[in-house]
Amino acid sequence: MNAAVVPLLNTPVVGRRLSKSVAVISYTGRRSGKTFRTPVNYVRQGDTLTIRVVMPHRKTWWRNFYPEPGPIAVAIGDVERAGTAVARRDERGGVRVQVALAT
Repeated sequence: MNAAVVPLLNTPVVGRRLSKSVAVISYTGRRSGKTFRTPVNYVRQGDTLTIRVVMPHRKTWWRNFYPEPGPIAVAIGDVERAGTAVARRDERGGVRVQVALAT
């Protein structure tokens, strides 16, 4: 699915609509040192993004920001911004990643 979403973000009409809730994050793996890019759904409030990790037991990317914060880049539309992300688990096993965008 990721391979299908990223190209759509670069199209004029669909990309504008999708970028209101879908961003592409870039981060460096703590263990591997490799750079990864993946699309995520987000909610934005000012310079803070909240990413709810769906099925966190099946995903590993958010662990790069848990329990310690780490650097992240976020592309929304054609604008990329740096930030700091930290993942938090709730009492039911849900995971949310808070991203503070750099100004």
